[in-house]
Amino acid sequence: MFSKTMRILVTGSCGFVGSRILRRLSESLDNAELTGMDNLCRPGSERNRAVLKELGVKFIHGDVRSASDFDSLQDVDWVIDAAANPSVLAGVDGRTSSRQVIEHNLNGTVNMLEYCRARGAGFILLSTSRVYGVEPLCHLPLRTEGSRFVLDESNPLPIGVSTRGVNEDFSTTPPLSLYGVSKKMSEDLALEYAGAFNLPVWINRCGVMAGPGQFGKADQGIIAFWIHSWREGRPLKYLGFGGHGHQVRDALHPDDLAALLLKQLQAGSGKPEVPRVLNVGGGSESSFSLAELNAWCAARFGTKMEVARDGSERPFDIGWIILDDAKARKTWDWKPRITREAIFEEVAQFAEKSPQWMNVSA
Repeated sequence: MFSKTMRILVTGSCGFVGSRILRRLSESLDNAELTGMDNLCRPGSERNRAVLKELGVKFIHGDVRSASDFDSLQDVDWVIDAAANPSVLAGVDGRTSSRQVIEHNLNGTVNMLEYCRARGAGFILLSTSRVYGVEPLCHLPLRTEGSRFVLDESNPLPIGVSTRGVNEDFSTTPPLSLYGVSKKMSEDLALEYAGAFNLPVWINRCGVMAGPGQFGKADQGIIAFWIHSWREGRPLKYLGFGGHGHQVRDALHPDDLAALLLKQLQAGSGKPEVPRVLNVGGGSESSFSLAELNAWCAARFGTKMEVARDGSERPFDIGWIILDDAKARKTWDWKPRITREAIFEEVAQFAEKSPQWMNVSA
């Protein structure tokens, strides 16, 4: 695909998304030098370090929050930032530090951008759908259809939303969550560095990432958390919105994200006329509610489980958000190939092969 050796650094390389991206890059690029960087703070991340070794990826034990950890790194052509604390409850749940969330998600971005500036490298930021404003999302007109929420088109809809989902014009006004606002500030910094220092920059606002081997918890990696919990007979409950599980998100497999990244790496800065900030999700085709995911688990595993109902609200809970990724599809001739059902099935098969995964993951 490339005429010269492409040197790529992926931060957060031992996380679910980072490790999967490196696998796809190693399979797709014949002449790439791949390096992964991770602080190995997440339980289970050592397992992915072994995977990277098998792939021939050079591993650096480093922390994006530490500027000095970048000093000894060799020059690269691209940095893909897959390092983050991705929980919307981070910093407000009483278990994690608000300062650490900002240090990890924002200060880490500063260190990566300074490294890119000094080395003349391009930067790809994996951002999130949670950069969109919580209040306008919570005030979207919704109605119940079957076992999910859908947009009520009989009411006026705000700018940036349609039945296809939320697009890039939707409000990003806080509150967003500390996670969301730190990623939005990272986006703005990346665009400033692109303009000030002529760096190639691409920003991908990702939907719910999901696939086999994900470290699922109730506040992140919900598909893996739900399927593994069901398979292992762990208690589950619907939180908020009346306790019915009608809240809706869209799913994206990291292999589909990697396919887009390959196109962006190949283009470099050669598409100055195209938007730098894009939604990258599964779209309405891969959307699901918790109740629908639960019904899928019941059919797939052939067992029954009582799901508790808890209507109490948590900070930053949203009833409906689907990413409208039409701009990414048009700009890059790209679309997700892995369906919602295929993602669920991959996770289920992994759960059957790893019956105690939640002991590692959660």
